[in-house]
Amino acid sequence: MSKNRAMWWIAFYSVLFFIGVGLAYGAYSEFSTTRNLLAKGIKTFAIVKDFNVSSGDNGPMYAPIFEFKDRSQNIQVFESGIDSSPPAYKIGDKVKIIYNPLNVENVKTISFWGLYRGSVILSMIAAPLLIIGFSYLLYVGT
Repeated sequence: MSKNRAMWWIAFYSVLFFIGVGLAYGAYSEFSTTRNLLAKGIKTFAIVKDFNVSSGDNGPMYAPIFEFKDRSQNIQVFESGIDSSPPAYKIGDKVKIIYNPLNVENVKTISFWGLYRGSVILSMIAAPLLIIGFSYLLYVGT
């Protein structure tokens, strides 16, 4: 019985470790995508035209809707993936953005959270899983 229980714990911590590895890979992929966008993207300014209002736990949340002109002078619209309350911007604010010239729908605001939120959040989840899983497996292996 004791050996079965030990194997169960090894399997459990192995799963935690491999989930952490997967999340760390996802964080690295997000970071690489952002790095490539910064290297090859086109920087311009967008104007806040409106807000998409949704309900949050403590009241309304505001996601800015931006409008900008691409290189072909076509007007493009995109909604930020970051909601906030109170709104982070006012209607009419100019915000620096970067977009992929080959895929105009790949747009990010040039700010820390606008560029790196995916890789930071995935890293924050991956780190404890990697540490806990690896530490236990290292402990059992000694």
